[in-house]
Amino acid sequence: MKKVFSLIAVLLIAISWISWNHKMSIREKISKEDIIECYNMETLNAYQQEASQSAFASLHIKPKQASTAEQLGKMISFSVSDNKEANAYFIPSKKKSNKWLIVIQEWWGLNDNIKNEADKYYKDLGNMNVLAVDMYDGKVAATPDSAMKLMRGADMTRMVAIIKGAIEYTGKDANIYSVGWCFGGMWSLQTAILAESKAKGSVMFYGRPESNLDKLKTLQCDVIGFFGNKDQSPSPAVVNEFEKNMQSAGKKLETHRYEAGHGFANPSNPSFNAEAAADAYQKAIAFLKAHS
Repeated sequence: MKKVFSLIAVLLIAISWISWNHKMSIREKISKEDIIECYNMETLNAYQQEASQSAFASLHIKPKQASTAEQLGKMISFSVSDNKEANAYFIPSKKKSNKWLIVIQEWWGLNDNIKNEADKYYKDLGNMNVLAVDMYDGKVAATPDSAMKLMRGADMTRMVAIIKGAIEYTGKDANIYSVGWCFGGMWSLQTAILAESKAKGSVMFYGRPESNLDKLKTLQCDVIGFFGNKDQSPSPAVVNEFEKNMQSAGKKLETHRYEAGHGFANPSNPSFNAEAAADAYQKAIAFLKAHS
């Protein structure tokens, strides 16, 4: 009987060891992509948490109705890895071009203001495809409260998939540029990181910067950012830290600061700062042309 018990004990130890070793082998197979995906979500989840609070919503004023006269683009659909198609407002280049500007909405959604901004960039950049992605899958907010609710229910994993799908849609030989405001400013930088060697330039209007140095080191293009000294998301202190982090990562960042608050470049924003917006836009166009 003792021999039987001893044999059972040995078998249990062997099974435990095999199970432990199997788990360890699985852990060892964590890919570089898995690690980068984890990095991706840190900043995105932090933004979602911040943007789900009333203090953040108070920085935003209900936007004015934007004009829809003679919009140049049309809505299209493209494939996404999660098998659910995504949408975008698309303006193709007049001549065949491998240059693409990915435009990313504010936290309101892909509204008429963003479509008008896409039109404006298209006109001033010349021969470039412009793709304004719909990060909310058709939902658009008209008030700070409704935008906050959309953000609380947002699936950041889905949004990463949408951006990756947009990058894939541009084609394997595309040169990708990105621009966005607030929520979109954050995503403009994330898009440049996700685009890897395709990325040629990123424009950020007062969006949450990436703070992970390892992730910033993977960035393969220059960045230009426009920020308000009266803004608290991101605050001047956060912008200072972003500058230091980009320098530590060995990346080129050009920043411009204005005596303005959050959303100063949005013409549908009641607190729109026309002078600051015009200067920032001129510098953004110059940056994009210099890198194309």
